Amino acid sequence: MSSIKKDARIAGLLYLITVISGIISLAYVPSKLIAWDNATETYNRIVAYKSLFKISILSDLVLYTTFIFLALALYKLLRKTNENIARTMVILVLLSVPISFINLIKKFDILSLVSTSEVFSPQALTTQYSKMMTLFESHNNGILVVEIFWGLWLFPFGYLVYKSWIIPKIMGVFLMMACFGYLIDFFGYFLFPDDFGETIIPILASSSQALGEIGICIWLLIFGVKKNSPSGI
Repeated sequence: MSSIKKDARIAGLLYLITVISGIISLAYVPSKLIAWDNATETYNRIVAYKSLFKISILSDLVLYTTFIFLALALYKLLRKTNENIARTMVILVLLSVPISFINLIKKFDILSLVSTSEVFSPQALTTQYSKMMTLFESHNNGILVVEIFWGLWLFPFGYLVYKSWIIPKIMGVFLMMACFGYLIDFFGYFLFPDDFGETIIPILASSSQALGEIGICIWLLIFGVKKNSPSGI
């Protein structure tokens, strides 16, 4: 049991790293630097706080890399529950990672764009602003696509948790709900890009994501596994 508790806490630590790096790169830094309705302001913010933008890129690198090791740690923890479903969980994670890394190139392109020492005319600056915002929009579209996999992997993960004896079943339910939260985000913003963000649905979707992922992260990190789990697990 001590070994499986150690595996659970390692998985919890890896999950915590993905959660923190994700918050930094996907929420905190964009909220500080990006003004979607003002390209000039966005450009000036990134120039002024270039180190913060670099931190967001480093956080992305940590997030996507740690995600791989998280999937493998969870596979080791839950594979005895159902080997095939555990493999499916890992495959869905691995499919998301190259998409994420390729999409990250756009942030490096933005960094190159704002780091140039060339002096631009007002008209050329306007072009620079336009290129930057186009890259941001393209990067966001990439995030929207990878959200499909960020959601799908949670369903087999949640199922494994629900069927296992080592983690409370309610955690599995929350994770499967989080899966649909991500999918609702994708289809909502894809099908109704102008109206979806103004409804309460994205808030409910984000709440289910937080409940499932932060919940399991805290449980694994603090409690590990249930003491009354069968000795064969």
